Amino acid sequence: HPSVNVTSILSLPLPELSKKLRDGSLPPNHVFYAYVGKALQIAIETNCITEYLQESETQVRKAKLMEKQGLLYGVPVSIKDSIDCQGHDSTLGFIKNLNKPAAEDSVVVQVLKRQGAIPFVKTNVPQSLISYDCKNLIFGQTRNPLMYTRTPGGSSGGEGALVGGGGSILGIGTDVGGSLRFPAAFCGICAIKPTGKRLSKRGIMSGVVGQKAVAAAVGPLAKNVESLALCLRALLNEDMFSLDSTVPPLPFNEEVYSSTKPLRIGYYETDFFTMPSPAMRRAVRETKQLLEEAGHTLVPFELTNVDCVIFNYCVRGMFADGGSSFVKKFKGELEKGGMGLFFWLAKAPQWLKSLLCWISKPFVPRFSSIIRNMKENTVDEIWSLHQEIEDFCHQFIAQWKKLNLDVMLCPMLGPAFGIGYPAKLSVAVSYTMLYNALDFPAGVVPVTLVTDEDEEQLKGYKGYYQDWWDRTLAKAFHGSVGMPVAVQCVALPWQDELCLRFMKEVETL
Repeated sequence: HPSVNVTSILSLPLPELSKKLRDGSLPPNHVFYAYVGKALQIAIETNCITEYLQESETQVRKAKLMEKQGLLYGVPVSIKDSIDCQGHDSTLGFIKNLNKPAAEDSVVVQVLKRQGAIPFVKTNVPQSLISYDCKNLIFGQTRNPLMYTRTPGGSSGGEGALVGGGGSILGIGTDVGGSLRFPAAFCGICAIKPTGKRLSKRGIMSGVVGQKAVAAAVGPLAKNVESLALCLRALLNEDMFSLDSTVPPLPFNEEVYSSTKPLRIGYYETDFFTMPSPAMRRAVRETKQLLEEAGHTLVPFELTNVDCVIFNYCVRGMFADGGSSFVKKFKGELEKGGMGLFFWLAKAPQWLKSLLCWISKPFVPRFSSIIRNMKENTVDEIWSLHQEIEDFCHQFIAQWKKLNLDVMLCPMLGPAFGIGYPAKLSVAVSYTMLYNALDFPAGVVPVTLVTDEDEEQLKGYKGYYQDWWDRTLAKAFHGSVGMPVAVQCVALPWQDELCLRFMKEVETL
């Protein structure tokens, strides 16, 4: 349509765009087709879209007839492959899931539609979702919109690429170890992983079904924090609570989000498990300094036992059945994705695992720990594991309260790795996975870009274990000048609005 200024529509931030849609100064179909066009361009460049939701066009036409205009009236929204949309596949990158359309929309999609949003595409994921790359045999490899040789992160990688490239103004993904935070950090956008039960997970497919050790969450990705807040405002309403009664009826707390009182902020530069890249360290230091200058109080926080969290709680918790249900998912599939190592270990007999564990301990202690924890647990062992995780969580909160903290500033893995590296670096999820084990809300905000100096300093990168993983990590960080680096903002369980408020503060500074 010659009169439509597509560029100006695409440049509007979500709060402004939704205001214009609601007051009628922008017709929904102009916005819709502007984003469809841009999404198509980004899809050609990065291969991030798996399916176009044809029925979205009907929704746009019917938008004008809506009696009450919801908060997201007329806003086109992209949806991760694993989130059910009626009549479309949720493949998880598995060929066996093709042509098995979902019978109904997931609760999150239902609520989005009631708020006037228009889900218009589904986006790519890594096979099985248990990876922070973004590749499968059906749809192929998704690329980072900022540098095509880099991964967009995962498992919500298609979302990261599409939102990061400007082809979607709001995306919905999931996170069980960093799956929202990796794509946001790698693609230079914002995302929040709320407390696990804050948003409904009904109708959302999971990579490992039934495990309770590591909390999964659903959350939004967008260019800025205000957009994430608008999305949560729209989702946290009566509809969400009535469609899924297991979600606590906690509406969005405006007072907490808009408060301006100075914060007491804990911070750390490293988890002593994955050595941060020079740019990661600098991102935390610079953010800390700006926060102090703005009148907030920053308090060092000492992290301990992260190796135990990763191996004992996360690896053992997610594969407590020795990985047999995980292996079953791959039955009949042609490829094992980026999870070759776990897949192989899950299939290996116990005697071989014990032998490997013993042989590798002096040379690669971390590999040995992974093997040791990839075993079938008895019911008794699983129960005591759940108890341990609970105790750890209470200790962590006690340490937090002793320092009287409001929120925490943490490193976020970055910059984006070259394609293929995440498969070799499963241990590098330590910065994000910690907060799934604890089930704390955690968001990421891009704060800086990799400099030549960061790149120079990387030459001295050794890692804490100086094993094969650490050497590979140094290579994965290499050659990223100009790529974004984020920090992670964390709050206590159910304090999602405080987490957002802190993210907003970081973004503003």
